Order: sequence, then structure tokens, then C-alpha cells
Amino acid sequence: MEELRLDGRVAVITGAGRGLGREYALLMASRGARVVVNDFGVAISDTDDSGEAPAVNPADEVVAEIRAAGGEAVADHSTVATTEGGEAIIATALEAFGTVDICVNNAGQVRMQPFATFPDEHIATVISTQLLGTLNVGRAAWRVMEARGGGRIINVSSGAGYGGFDRSSVYSMAKAGVIGLTIAMAAEGAPLGIDVNVIAPYAKTRPGTGFGPIPWSDELADWLHPRKVAPLIVWLAHETCDVTGKCFAVGAGHVAQVAFAVNEGFTDRELTPESLAAHADELLVPPSFLTGSPGSPLMTNLMQGFGAGSPPAEDHTR
Repeated sequence: MEELRLDGRVAVITGAGRGLGREYALLMASRGARVVVNDFGVAISDTDDSGEAPAVNPADEVVAEIRAAGGEAVADHSTVATTEGGEAIIATALEAFGTVDICVNNAGQVRMQPFATFPDEHIATVISTQLLGTLNVGRAAWRVMEARGGGRIINVSSGAGYGGFDRSSVYSMAKAGVIGLTIAMAAEGAPLGIDVNVIAPYAKTRPGTGFGPIPWSDELADWLHPRKVAPLIVWLAHETCDVTGKCFAVGAGHVAQVAFAVNEGFTDRELTPESLAAHADELLVPPSFLTGSPGSPLMTNLMQGFGAGSPPAEDHTR
């Protein structure tokens, strides 16, 4: 297959100084994109605000690496956590390259704390970067894309958004919000030519940490290297990809679509706690219908029999 190139396209990537964002920037630049490498340059800490920020903003180092390889890139050090910061990031793209074709909302700080005692200041850190950061930069990019007739936005969520784990409550909440935001953005963007998708990467970006029950090792780090995620970003950003409103889990070279689903359920217009208990087995059948697909039974079952002259609803209680 012919190589998917991004020649002449302008890509904004937030949080691109390290980890996953760095791999996105390097691969997109190698495929011809002109890249705005955004990074706020904070210390990496999953628990609190301890640690020292790097002496040199890592965005500058990624830009230097791209330029050394013959690519085009500029650095931006603005925060995604404010409306003004989001607008400044997009302004950097406009000043350097004149437009924005692709926006990858990757930036976000992580805090892992027990649910009941999660400090308010750490909640604010997670929500302002992981969720509002996607909103702040996404809206600024959207206005440019709408004016020029289209574009690609790729939001970055996490498996924690649909499968939480210990101490991940606020992070999971934010990442689930990114998925919901993406679905709504895709619906609104469709008539404008703006495609919006979301990915949930599985990658090792913290040296020394394990993966679930699997302990840290160099082999694990290579198996789940962030470079195994970056190709999905390029495909979703390419002009030949007509996908929008989808969520993809990706890692270790594996990609799979993730979607909300429903089962057939049951209907009782005189619903009671007792009827629910009596039909619990039907409610707990694993969902097998995509909620947004034409074959989904959800809206049909909700509204069956509604309206004057409509036939009576089928009795699902027997």
C-alpha cells in the first residue's frame, strides 16, 4: 500500500515533549506534517506535585530532533488548562504555518489518590488538563477548521475511562468525559467537515512501573512502547480516513474499536422495584447492540406503542 503521507498538513500536538505525544510528533513530522510541539514542561508526578520540572522544556528538544531529521516544527510552551492557553497554542500554529489541519489533544497531568481523600487541588489539576485541556485547545482549533472547511481532531482518553482501577477515580472520570465529548464533537462536526475521534492508548510511559499484575522489565517497556500507538494517530489524521465519532483502544501493535452497547432489556410500563428484581437475568445479559447503530433496540423499546393509534407495546414481562 502506498505510504500515508501528511505533506503540507499542519498538526498541533499537545503534551508532545515526552512519552506518547513525542512519538506522535516524530512520526507525523516524518510523514511530512508541519508540527506544533506543545508542552508546558512540568515535572512528571502521578501522586502529587513533587519533583522538579526539566531544565529545558522537552518541546524544544523534540523540535530540535524533528528539524535535525529534515522536518518542520515549532515549540509552544502554553498550558492547556485555560481558555487563554488553548488559544495561544493555536495562535502559535497560525503564526508559524498559517492554519491548523490536525489537532491531537494529548496533554494532561495525572494524579492517583484514594477516592475518599483525593485532595481538591489534585482534582483540579487532573480535570483542568485532562478534560478541560481537550476542550480548550479543541475549541480554538475547531474555529480555524470550521472557517477553512474541515479538519481532523484526535482526542486522547485512556482505558481508565471505561475500566477504572485503584486510585484512578478522578482520572477515570476525566478520561470518560473525553470519550463523551468526542462523540458529541463528531456529531456536531460532521456537516462542517471536521472529523473527531478518540483513542485509548496502552503504553508504558513511566519507567519502573508495571502493567497490572505484570512487573516492570525492559521487555515490558519495549512491548508497550509508545511508538506502537503513534501509527493510529497518523491514520486517523490522514485525508483518506473517513472515520469519525469512534473510540479505539491501541497498544503493543493491537487496535480495537471500543463502543457503548446495550442489551435487549425488558419493558414494563408499570415498572416497580419488584419487576426489576424478577427480570434481573434479562438486564444482566451482556450487551451486544451498539447504542448508536440502526439495529440498537434501545429507542425502539423505549417508545414502542407511544402515540395515538399506535399498536400496544409487546409485553416483555412474560
